[in-house]
Amino acid sequence: MRIVFHGKNAATFHDGLSARLDIDAELACLPDDLTEEHDRHAYARADVVVATGLSSDQPQPSGARLFQVAGAGIDAVDRALLPGTATLCNCYGHDVPIAEYVLGALLTSQIPYFQADGQLRRGDWTFQSGNRFHGELAGRTLGILGFGHIGRAIARIVRPLGVTVHVANRSPVIDPLVATAYSLHALTDFYRDIDDLVVALPQTPATRGLVTDAAFDALPAHARVINVGRGEVIDAEALYRALSRKRIAGAVIDTWYRYPNADEPHPLPAEQPFHELDNLIMTPHMSGWTQGTIERRKDAIADNINRLAAGRELRNVIA
Repeated sequence: MRIVFHGKNAATFHDGLSARLDIDAELACLPDDLTEEHDRHAYARADVVVATGLSSDQPQPSGARLFQVAGAGIDAVDRALLPGTATLCNCYGHDVPIAEYVLGALLTSQIPYFQADGQLRRGDWTFQSGNRFHGELAGRTLGILGFGHIGRAIARIVRPLGVTVHVANRSPVIDPLVATAYSLHALTDFYRDIDDLVVALPQTPATRGLVTDAAFDALPAHARVINVGRGEVIDAEALYRALSRKRIAGAVIDTWYRYPNADEPHPLPAEQPFHELDNLIMTPHMSGWTQGTIERRKDAIADNINRLAAGRELRNVIA
């Protein structure tokens, strides 16, 4: 079986994969830009393509039986370009570190570690004296927009801390961790009833720009927004207005509107000057990127290849 890893991101999952396979296979890592004829040939004749995207500016994987996305998001895959022989699958494994990232963001919003540290280095004991109190998570209500793998992992990690969980989701949610579930048609009520908002939705035509000015108008002024879904689920202009005008207390944003590319390797992550704001923590789409995620995804990718070879049902098939 011929397996290619297309691009730098996908190549992350090459080392150690062959040891997980039950079959003999040829594994090859190909560059992002398939300009060389031998790379284009290898890509076209591969039985399995491990990649993060598929677009019209690259050759098509005409021989593929499995197009395995090396992550959860399929928004960069033009499904119209997949050959009829290929099954499209994705994989997860990132829910644990993303839930921990969200927990850290929530804790940092209540416990001013860095402010207290800076003050104590100057001999200022304000937080110890009782003249200044910090917050706590217990008793707060967290709204999770999107209740898939990530949303469930977040609920599991915050609920034992005394956080009430509300969710808004496309399909109905019945889960003992969830106090109240809303449909996406009742978002105003959802926003009004929470203290903090986590966006954990994928980007689709239906979710793009879903969080607008109306959301920030409905959220309480003390709310903080954490985005670990996709950047464009939150309207960029609306987010910038809400933060710059202090309509909400702050935000922690991990997924963005502009990303590095060959022409611009070090861009700022949006057209708006988010980097000038003092009520925003910016991180470079790193929340799920851990060694644990890599190993779990290697297991999932290898499992699907083994299933393909054995003629068994594949996992995480995108219909």
